Amino acid sequence: MILRYLGIRNSFRIDKLLSLLAFLLPLVIVHPGSVLAQAPAKTVRKVVVRVEPDYPDFFRNGHFEARVIAEATVLPNGSVSNVEIKGGNPMFARYAEKALMKWKYAPAPVQTVEQVTFNFSMTPH
Repeated sequence: MILRYLGIRNSFRIDKLLSLLAFLLPLVIVHPGSVLAQAPAKTVRKVVVRVEPDYPDFFRNGHFEARVIAEATVLPNGSVSNVEIKGGNPMFARYAEKALMKWKYAPAPVQTVEQVTFNFSMTPH
């Protein structure tokens, strides 16, 4: 009864809305499952040898504290082949890079990229 009152113009709008819903419904139903399947959890390789970076006396005496975020490319045998600094204090980056190149990881079947964060701090953690 309400539809008759609204007239032909509104029934055309309802048809458009139903067509749109019929088109979008399969996309909504199929899409979420495929998104969940595309993001497997990344496993972190175990560090076998960890070398702490130098904390130069100049920085320590000046009470400088910093954080450096780096990515290490790790070969299948566990050796670090490359370090890329991703963020943090550039004054400390070379010390973090030098230490990270000495790290050894557990062997794995493939090369991986591992993220490492160094905290240069006066207070021990």
